[in-house]
Amino acid sequence: MAEGNGFQLGVMGSLALSVASSVAIVICNKALMSALGFPFATTLTSWHLMVTFFTLYVAQRLRFFEPKAIESQTIILFGLLNGTSIGLLNLSLGFNSIGFYQMTKLAIIPFTVMLETIFLKKKFSQSIKLSLLVLLLGVGIASVTDLKLNLLGSILSLLAIATTCVGQIMTNTIQKNLKVSSTQLLYQSSPYQAAILFAAGPFVDKFLTKQNVYGYSYSPVVVGFIIMSCLIAVSVNFSTFLVIGTTSPVTYQVLGHLKTCLVLSFGYTLLHDPFTAKNIIGILVAIFGMALYSYFSVSESKKKVADALPVSQMKNEESPLLGSKGIGHHQDKENN
Repeated sequence: MAEGNGFQLGVMGSLALSVASSVAIVICNKALMSALGFPFATTLTSWHLMVTFFTLYVAQRLRFFEPKAIESQTIILFGLLNGTSIGLLNLSLGFNSIGFYQMTKLAIIPFTVMLETIFLKKKFSQSIKLSLLVLLLGVGIASVTDLKLNLLGSILSLLAIATTCVGQIMTNTIQKNLKVSSTQLLYQSSPYQAAILFAAGPFVDKFLTKQNVYGYSYSPVVVGFIIMSCLIAVSVNFSTFLVIGTTSPVTYQVLGHLKTCLVLSFGYTLLHDPFTAKNIIGILVAIFGMALYSYFSVSESKKKVADALPVSQMKNEESPLLGSKGIGHHQDKENN
């Protein structure tokens, strides 16, 4: 029981860390890109991953965690896939309207459900599917505005969805199948993610912004915000792997939409961004969908534990080491 409570507290802590760090980095990056005019998102992400790797390198040298070797082919493929998905998402934003980009992000949940159902034989109850539908409807109402389609943008969005879903499913699968922690996996994969974004980032950013990241005039304020963004990103990257590893890719995406609602609310209350009744209704519907998802997820988890409990109790009952005391203890539990 204590172990189960500890696990639940760990999950709640990872969710809270993910929300707090993600909202913080959105605020920091918004100031960096909008207020200070630093538009190089893909290159900035490569710096995030480099700082993450060096931070974890120092941490393992100080014995905060033990690195675990993972097959090189697996980790290289995983790292390159995740790095590519980030670049594709940025390209999707550059070639599509904001509304269509938001639709791309919304499509990640149903696509993940489909992939896990087909390839991993995972079952999602009707209750979970309904709660996800309510959530997506709410986020769509709150955040989707214009929907302008073009062929290249649509192809980039499809590729971004596919690579993001597969990358997140791999994050969960590798941690569980290879018995590696989120920290160990992030430490092994971050150099490859950083490498592909560092190589492609300047070209992607120049294509999207018509500016050269290395020709930019870096003021002390901009450098300060870049350093702050990189430090917050260490927590963002760590909590991302932690949440996906301890829960599931779908839960992580649900959490991502909670962050969207929080960022929208923050922008309205503190930054006085334009806000309408449609935004408010959408956020309320999305929060209701998240509440439903949380309720059904917890209920189904408890049911699975309850269904598995008699099996373990029967094993205890048959154990010669427990004797009659073990049987009496089992009976007391049933009477209770």
